[in-house]
Amino acid sequence: MATIDLIVLGMLKKEPMGAYDIQKLVEYRNISKWVKISTPSIYKKAIQLEEKGFIKAAIVKEGKMPEKAIYSLTDAGEKEFERLMLEIAAKPIHIFLDFNAVIVNLDRLPLEAQKSCVSSIEKNVKTLKAYLEENIHEKENIPEIPETGMAVLRQQFVLVEAIEKWIASLKINNG
Repeated sequence: MATIDLIVLGMLKKEPMGAYDIQKLVEYRNISKWVKISTPSIYKKAIQLEEKGFIKAAIVKEGKMPEKAIYSLTDAGEKEFERLMLEIAAKPIHIFLDFNAVIVNLDRLPLEAQKSCVSSIEKNVKTLKAYLEENIHEKENIPEIPETGMAVLRQQFVLVEAIEKWIASLKINNG
């Protein structure tokens, strides 16, 4: 998937690191909340990108630690990073919200079950909003956090607020 390629190449463009370090950075930045990416996919992607010649591995051993591969971008990887940036930025934007599969089928449930589904979605949106508020508050004054990362957090917060308003209107329209 091109998105995972771009995430891995972008991290390696900043600095060489191992797949484990990439995975930890994905977790730290909570990237998996905004992009479909999993821990196993990062390791597989590193191997695939190396096979394609976009990254190269240097085997490093530190003290008594086991050897590990530290990846860095090749010239071809630099070109692929730029190509993917331009390609993905030019694509139409699709916002996939898994809970919409529930919404389009609500009228196929009894009223109490409909209310339960909407209530569950509302609860999960509130949980996400609280998480985003906390994350924004924690990170907004840390100079090492890139402004682009903060922009994504703020974007997600605006989206969550819009979903909250939409849920309120859904509840009004359905009684």
